[in-house]
Amino acid sequence: MSNATPVTEPGMFALVLHSHLPWLANHGRWPVGEEWIYQSWAASYIPLAAALRRLADEGRSHLLTLGITPVLAAQLDDPHCLAGMHHWLGNWQIRAHEAAGMPDAAHRELGAREHRASAAALEDFETHWQHGASPVFRDLIDREAFELLGGPLAHPFQPLLDPRLRAFSLREGLADAHARWNHTPTGIWGPECGYTPGMERGYAEAGVTHFMVDGPALRGDTSLGRPVRESDVVAFGRDLQVSYRVWSPKSGYPGHAAYRDFHTYDHETGLKPSRVTGRTVDSADKLPYNPELAAAAVDKHVADFVETVRARLRSESARIGRDALVVAAFDTELFGHWWHEGPQWLEKLLRALPEAGIRVGTLADAKESGYVGEPVQLEDSSWGSGKDWRVWAGDQVSDLVQLNSEVVDTALTTVDKSRGRDNAPGRPELRNRVNDQVLRETLMTVSSDWAFMVSKDSAAGYARERAHKHAHATREISEALVSGRDAVAERLAEGWNRADGLFPGLDARRLPDTELVNGSAS
Repeated sequence: MSNATPVTEPGMFALVLHSHLPWLANHGRWPVGEEWIYQSWAASYIPLAAALRRLADEGRSHLLTLGITPVLAAQLDDPHCLAGMHHWLGNWQIRAHEAAGMPDAAHRELGAREHRASAAALEDFETHWQHGASPVFRDLIDREAFELLGGPLAHPFQPLLDPRLRAFSLREGLADAHARWNHTPTGIWGPECGYTPGMERGYAEAGVTHFMVDGPALRGDTSLGRPVRESDVVAFGRDLQVSYRVWSPKSGYPGHAAYRDFHTYDHETGLKPSRVTGRTVDSADKLPYNPELAAAAVDKHVADFVETVRARLRSESARIGRDALVVAAFDTELFGHWWHEGPQWLEKLLRALPEAGIRVGTLADAKESGYVGEPVQLEDSSWGSGKDWRVWAGDQVSDLVQLNSEVVDTALTTVDKSRGRDNAPGRPELRNRVNDQVLRETLMTVSSDWAFMVSKDSAAGYARERAHKHAHATREISEALVSGRDAVAERLAEGWNRADGLFPGLDARRLPDTELVNGSAS
């Protein structure tokens, strides 16, 4: 860890980012679908990796804790998405040229600014990302720029998942991380920070030593990590007081008048020409974006956040009578995609914190340095509305809960029967691509994203369609397999795999037997 500036403040600060998008490749483009990938890639992932690369080049390390879900990693390595992203960046540049060629000064200025941004993104992509995200992030992991957090395949809401599939999804997710980065994470960001008692045992068995929860899950005391129940697995909680300086929709930094407005488009070019101006100002009345005003706001908010962290470290350390930990946690996509200036703020912050005498480290650093308190009897929780499970198990999504239960039961029954039939006594079990595809489609069905989108009324129709499409694939393959139509099952499995070729390492032979599953509430 770089120690160029002496630490003068008590405790330690940890920044945690959670990077995730559902599987969108080949499932629509606009307004719902692949456009989400390309916008987030251009605005968040490319700038974040570039900032971390610059900081690492300066000899800085252990800068933050970065979660990258397997389903996002799969898309950032996918050949179809790589080609689509290259095309999207070129299209961005064309739109900038169109704006620059318009007769009015406002469009010419907008076009020049967007041309510079698109050209820089295109050069970065062609230089660093042509073989996908894995080489980009592996270099940074090898240089210890950040701690990688993993997660289960396809981002299921784990507390509602059958314990066998839960254990399988987690182990396959960690194996997927190792295949991409030659590094198996020991920490995870469980999907939606969802937890139910017993999961800590499953984490321990999978080699997970620490994970994230939301602050209320620890009853608001996030000053230290806490071993969960009778395990040695540590839960770290998001400090809401500090995180909401950025995150709060009412008073968070991204709503400042000088920042670029996310919702206002120039309809002739599809570019974003305006600044926020005011929280209640109509799009038609918003003022033109001014990068100099935005840069000044970034500096102001970096200084404010440093002072917020400093004050929190001092007050929490005094309250508990020992050095305290402060964890600020956010979705990665906030920085750049939603908040245009977010990556600039992050890079400046990661320089300013140590300059202010504040120790910055990762969650693994916190655990190794003893920022761990007494065990906590963690209960059912999430970081969703109400901090309970209502987003993923409420009345609004009861149909999806029922669908998930039926599909998981079908899949597990089918795979168990197939393995029992094909596995000759005394001989090693051979890999079965049909069983693999049954479990792959099942995990896609139970992705937490679909229930979230329905509960939040964000492209709810798309979400339900996606859940039912993958459920149909599971049932169709399973029915053929159970009825003895093996050739049909193989053909169907191959076809569905061509449609969604993610997670090639998924291996149904690793699905645990019922009696081997520990770490469930069952």
